Amino acid sequence: MGRPKLAPGEKGAYNVSSVEKAKRLAKRRLREAEKKKLAAQRVKDNAEKKKKTHTKTIDLLENGGVTDTDFLASIPKDVQEAIEQGDRELIFSPNPGPQTEFLAAPEKEVMYGGAAGGGKSFALLVDPLRYADNGNFRGLLLRRTLGELAELIDQSKKLYPKAFPRAHFRESKNLWVFPSGATLLMSYVDRDQDVTRYQGQAFSWIGVDELGHYPTPYVWDYLRSRLRTTDLSIETYMRASANPGGVGGWWIKKMFIDRSEPNIPFAAADIDSGEPLVYPPNHKKAGEPLFYRKFIPARLTDNPYLMASGEYEAMLLSLPEVERRRLLDGDWDVAEGAAFSEFNRYRHICDPFEIPSGWPRFRAADYGFSSPSCVLWGAVDHDGNIWIYRELYETRLTADDLADSIHEAEAFDPPMYTSVLDKSCWNRVAGAPSVAQTMIERGIRWMPSNSDRMAGKLQIHKRLQFNKDTEEPLLRIFSTCGNLIRTLPSLPLSRTNSEDVDTKAEDHAYDALRYMCMTRQINNINYDSWAHRVKDTAPAPRDIVFGY
Repeated sequence: MGRPKLAPGEKGAYNVSSVEKAKRLAKRRLREAEKKKLAAQRVKDNAEKKKKTHTKTIDLLENGGVTDTDFLASIPKDVQEAIEQGDRELIFSPNPGPQTEFLAAPEKEVMYGGAAGGGKSFALLVDPLRYADNGNFRGLLLRRTLGELAELIDQSKKLYPKAFPRAHFRESKNLWVFPSGATLLMSYVDRDQDVTRYQGQAFSWIGVDELGHYPTPYVWDYLRSRLRTTDLSIETYMRASANPGGVGGWWIKKMFIDRSEPNIPFAAADIDSGEPLVYPPNHKKAGEPLFYRKFIPARLTDNPYLMASGEYEAMLLSLPEVERRRLLDGDWDVAEGAAFSEFNRYRHICDPFEIPSGWPRFRAADYGFSSPSCVLWGAVDHDGNIWIYRELYETRLTADDLADSIHEAEAFDPPMYTSVLDKSCWNRVAGAPSVAQTMIERGIRWMPSNSDRMAGKLQIHKRLQFNKDTEEPLLRIFSTCGNLIRTLPSLPLSRTNSEDVDTKAEDHAYDALRYMCMTRQINNINYDSWAHRVKDTAPAPRDIVFGY
């Protein structure tokens, strides 16, 4: 016997009219919609609060950023929609300029260096995140010592969990593990030989913070052999940061700074010989560059966070001149004990241009066979300023070879106004023709140089100064004269004679420049090396051959 049917609404009734059902359903949907609305509002309110506290951000969707897809997938759809509408929290956004260029650079090896406070270390922490959503990514970030590494680890703990909430750090191994399975090992290499601990390991990204702390390029070169991956979707590359100076400043300058203008990619070359690194003859890419490098300079002014208060800038301004030029200006040319610390590549180097026909041209040369021969070509403008517009810098050249090379370089030049060669080149050995005589017989005429070392050095100092009226230097060098630009600012003073340079250093381009400046002495001032005083001298007599 069935259960008796009860009237709708009666206590114990189980059937409801279709109208009542519709009302209840509408109320339920209204409540659900209200809940979603309130949830979305809470998301917006929280985002706004975080914006007001100036939370630093990473744009997870732009410029090589990464997205924690698993985490985003777990967020309710209505919250995701709010995020897509612009309420998503940013964790880091690169400063416009060098920091952005560094993170976007496609070259195999990039050095981000210059002034202190340019955001270099922070950029190194962010850079490997571009592949953190790929489980095959393996990164290595190094410092010189364990104490220095601790600072990087502390910064990473503030940054990485914001970008990847489920990323975790294994303290025992100093290893970051991201949700995708990607890893970043944070370690240190105190001594050159310690780098062999990574023998047999493979990394798709390698970064070195404060690369200048390493006295030789051994660590950097060895780490390059650890750079590989089996995932073709991952580009392997190396990144480094450094300030000018330090024990490794010399080789970083030689490898990255002197090879090209800042921000201009260049083919990698052997640091000792300068020969380009290319694929071997039997390779399908035979003769092509193995990879490219780039130097990206950074200055304090590129970091608005440190510039805001002015305190950090004031501290750098208080440093001694050498350190101030290194850490505030990011000047790679100044060195402790440098003979020409006033040299400034941003003021004394210029882009090449066609020398006007009315400017007298002259050349100066320092000859060597085992050591490099250097020939410099200069021109004098109407204000008496010297412009070095060409150089020849080669080893193992006989006098005949050098004469031929000069003929080739001057094939389309007007006649030289004067030419000077190291006076020692007139010395004859065993009755054989001298170097000077051999070249003169081949049509390359020379005059003996004024080789007074102290007077010549003084003239270069004067030429590196600035005209008080025009504020322009009295000596300019074309950017194509790479060896003069490389060696002049790094040339050290003599340890036994502070009035001279270290003659054991690479001084061949300096000697040629010294001879040239002595043909155009400023104010007819010469240096009396015996009395150690400056004295006026009369102009040199005109030469019959050159008219000078």
